[in-house]
Amino acid sequence: MSGLHVSEGTEKPRQGEAEPQPVDGRTVTVLPDSGEPAERPRGDGSGPPASLGSKLFRPHTIISFVVAIAIVFFFVRRLEIDPHEVWQNIRHANLGLYAIAACLYYLAFFARAIRWRWMLRQAGICEEEGYPVPGNRGTMEILLLSWFVNCVVPAKLGDAYRCYLLKRRSGAPISRSLGTIVAERLTDLAVLFVMMAVAGVVAFRGHLPSEARRTLLIGSALLVVGAIAVAGLWFGRHIVERTLPDRVRAQFAQLHDSIFACLRSPWRAVGISILIWSADGLRLYLVAASLGAGVSFAVAVFVALMSALLTILPITPAGLGVVELAMVAVLKLVDVDPSLAGSIALMDRLLTYWSLVAVGLILYVRRLRSDVR
Repeated sequence: MSGLHVSEGTEKPRQGEAEPQPVDGRTVTVLPDSGEPAERPRGDGSGPPASLGSKLFRPHTIISFVVAIAIVFFFVRRLEIDPHEVWQNIRHANLGLYAIAACLYYLAFFARAIRWRWMLRQAGICEEEGYPVPGNRGTMEILLLSWFVNCVVPAKLGDAYRCYLLKRRSGAPISRSLGTIVAERLTDLAVLFVMMAVAGVVAFRGHLPSEARRTLLIGSALLVVGAIAVAGLWFGRHIVERTLPDRVRAQFAQLHDSIFACLRSPWRAVGISILIWSADGLRLYLVAASLGAGVSFAVAVFVALMSALLTILPITPAGLGVVELAMVAVLKLVDVDPSLAGSIALMDRLLTYWSLVAVGLILYVRRLRSDVR
């Protein structure tokens, strides 16, 4: 993962010693008395906040937003969506139902925080092992910041930023915390795919349209790739380790052990994932209901999970444009008026994309001001 280059050792410093580490162009020293890193600028004043800002203006980021704008333009012009009718639908929306949907969406982040803290403990990142991991509220803030980064920068760099933030807060090794994220993604993908397939069969009465089948094919391909990668890690560990330099070998071992420590007993994570994705479906159902659309719960679950799956593809930041287009296309298949389908897509993405950008920006600026102080 490019953009956050963090060098780490394989052992924690002895009591009373500081651990100097180059982090994203700076020297970071973890002070033994506080557990918080003291940063010494290398002279260029660079760091994660500045580097994140610079990534917004890199060519591939700008191109990804241009692609998103082009998709949205196509989505409005070619799918027979009337912007005036969309606006009228939004004006008359039931704000009470929409507010419940918003609360449900952010409650899911609290569930994600609980799940991640449990996975971190499975990987040996906890207070008992000398890592002061933040509580559920602090972990939720880290998750929101990482999702904010995914919304403004392509290629899922928010996951690397999540590891960086956790290292700053607790001193946890990047490779070990990254392993928990890989395990989390694999668990989410498996649960999402199974739930989406079941919802699709129920919603379309066993006759999946081509648009739905394509999404399921994408999901199954990702699932197969993930399964092959896990099998390769499990059976080929010693082969890979023999080809790596000593320092990288130790980090790979931490990454490997962390992934399988979480996957060895996945049932709690699977249960929380089922709750999270069910909440996603209920959120979209409430958004549609707030606009007076007669969308069934099975259709809402399928469309919500399809949207989540498409955000994985690194075409645009958080699937901007791609998700909206797919949502409208599938909703039209169940006889939802194109303009009403566009209203549902817009209102839902106001929650799942634009509200994240707003909340994440507030948290990011607050963190930046704290760093400056």
